[in-house]
Amino acid sequence: MRKIMKKSIISLVAFLVMFGWVIRSNVHASTPVELYDNVWRLINNKYVDQTNNEQDWSKWRHKYDNVIKTDKDAYVAIETMVASLNDPYTKFLDPKEFQEETSSIKGSLKGIGIQIGVKDGKLMVIAPIEDTPAEKAGLLADDEILSIDGKSTKGITVDKAAEQIRGEEGTQVTLVIKRKDQEPKSYTITRAEIEIKSVSQKVPNNVQMPKDIGYIRLSSFISRNASKEFSSILTNSTDKKAFIVDLRSNPGGLLSNAIYISDMFLNGGSIVSTVDRDGYKETQKASKGVLTTKPVVILVDKGSASASEIFSGAMKDNKRAVIVGTQSFGKGLVQEINKLPNNAGINITIQKYLTPNGTDIHKKGITPDILVELSEDDIKNKNDVQLKKAIQVAQDLSTGNYVVKK
Repeated sequence: MRKIMKKSIISLVAFLVMFGWVIRSNVHASTPVELYDNVWRLINNKYVDQTNNEQDWSKWRHKYDNVIKTDKDAYVAIETMVASLNDPYTKFLDPKEFQEETSSIKGSLKGIGIQIGVKDGKLMVIAPIEDTPAEKAGLLADDEILSIDGKSTKGITVDKAAEQIRGEEGTQVTLVIKRKDQEPKSYTITRAEIEIKSVSQKVPNNVQMPKDIGYIRLSSFISRNASKEFSSILTNSTDKKAFIVDLRSNPGGLLSNAIYISDMFLNGGSIVSTVDRDGYKETQKASKGVLTTKPVVILVDKGSASASEIFSGAMKDNKRAVIVGTQSFGKGLVQEINKLPNNAGINITIQKYLTPNGTDIHKKGITPDILVELSEDDIKNKNDVQLKKAIQVAQDLSTGNYVVKK
């Protein structure tokens, strides 16, 4: 474990996946034109797609030299250039947006508590964060956000949407939500300071958990203490015959946490591989030795993304767990955050990741071993059929009545 943790810290410094981040401060510029040119060079050297969305990238380098006079001019030019990549995860951040992003990394958020993303040109709820105004209001993963405070979200970027949704504690925001097969519905939600919780053993209401089955709810991989808390639960649960790890609506977090937690279960073998623009592949492997050999069931849904998919993909491909639920979100890219002068920043997609079997899950997701849908009636009646199925499978695994296919 120590070996892989040391290697991960060196090679995966501060990756944060919902957008798979690693922070760099390597851009120096004394003029707005130099700022623009430095961002052009960063993308030219680092962007995962060497074709830059099948375009002649050189055409952008001096395109605005004669019109960039101020930092704001440079910001507009950079945003225009970046938009040509057609990558929602590669994005420029002005000083205010960059400050908000770094605050979220530190776990200090003021808003309603949702992860959002653009999917097929639509602004979507990736997942509500547990025990936040968004979750309490009833927002769900895969909800489409049609408008924010009366303004259409058509063509909006994730950054602009986040800016409109965030706000001071106690203020309100109104979202019009379109849910599959339902009429649009308006939700007025009061903003609050969001405490990001990671690990919990609290069993959902109306579900009776057998005493010999351990339940671990991992709502995000963001907290730097997540792997430590997870490890503590495992080491103090020697009386359990099997474990259920609930990753539903888990939007991601630190890639290192996904690696560390996978290593707790895997006795060697690959965890995840990253591939850069030059095709260089780096594979993170599990160390020898585990914290538990007990059977594992992992719950996923369409709100399970990035680090959640790394962990569940590693466990599935290594035949270490049974995956129950619905198809996960499908976010298989890694971004690097570059701090720019004057406290601006740019996130650049620098790598894609593959599961141990070499599967690229981007825009595809992890396919569960056992498909269990949660209907609107199930949600309304608080009938968690997915967790109930996971309990059944965990019991069957612990008694040898269910065998993970090798």
